[in-house]
Amino acid sequence: MIDAHCDTVHYFTQEKGFYRFSQKNISAQVDLPRMQAGNIKVQFFALYIEPEYKPCHALKRCLQLLDYFYRTMETCHDRLEVVCSSSDLMRVNSEGKIAAVLTVEGGEALEGDLGVLRALYRLGVRGLGLTWNQRNQIADGVWEREAGGGLTRFGKKVIKEMNDMGMIIDLAHMAEKSFDDVLLLTTQPVVVSHANARAICDHPRNLTDDQLKLLQKNGGVIGLSFYPDFIFFVNPDLEKLLDHFEHIAEIAGIDHLGIGSDFDGMEGKYLQGLDDVSFLHFLIQGLLSRGFKKEDVSKILWGNFLRVINKVWKQ
Repeated sequence: MIDAHCDTVHYFTQEKGFYRFSQKNISAQVDLPRMQAGNIKVQFFALYIEPEYKPCHALKRCLQLLDYFYRTMETCHDRLEVVCSSSDLMRVNSEGKIAAVLTVEGGEALEGDLGVLRALYRLGVRGLGLTWNQRNQIADGVWEREAGGGLTRFGKKVIKEMNDMGMIIDLAHMAEKSFDDVLLLTTQPVVVSHANARAICDHPRNLTDDQLKLLQKNGGVIGLSFYPDFIFFVNPDLEKLLDHFEHIAEIAGIDHLGIGSDFDGMEGKYLQGLDDVSFLHFLIQGLLSRGFKKEDVSKILWGNFLRVINKVWKQ
């Protein structure tokens, strides 16, 4: 299984007590034993830059999180390994280990400098969420959607550089005009790492049907989020999450669906039935009960995101 988004790196920090990722830890939703129980094969780990560090200290915070991440990975290198290419990913999985993919959530970390983007790539970052909810030097986030702003001139340079380097573009949190601008410009498939369908839950973080159709045309993938606020406003549960899967499959097609749990980024709002990464078998059972074929479930859990990885990453 590939999970395209979690915020677990925050639990690696000294502020959170630098907890032992290699052991089960009830303070978080993701740790190594529960990843193994949930049959995770590839986990995307986001370096989320908190608002209090923006804009002046975003890069410093990014590098701090990068340090915490690598120090933690060293404690469990025999069972989990950071990967930077498709061949690395397949090798690591063939050795029975989990592949960790490093991403940055929020383009503020670049501080308007393409050199920083290239440096982060050399440090192992293989995906970038262009915005969080606010406006930055790349584009507008969803909190600025009424302004109608899109990609900046710098943002257009970032898209080209990411295409050229082989870094995955993540459109989660982007305002609609920004989203559209990226899809007009990019030459590679993109991801929306953690979001759901706005037709089911009218939240600005979710995608409209028009956006889903654009994502389909691009060849990209949306990772469905387990964050309750993105699932339904009243009594969100696994059944309502399955409604999102069905709707997106109908609008965009099965080849554009994936998982982006958002574990450890839910502010304590756990979805009943999917409490942590070890509960993912309930999602599989739910998809099968809704009539998804086994080969389609395999695409959702693995094949679709792997297709994008293979297309975007340079070997």
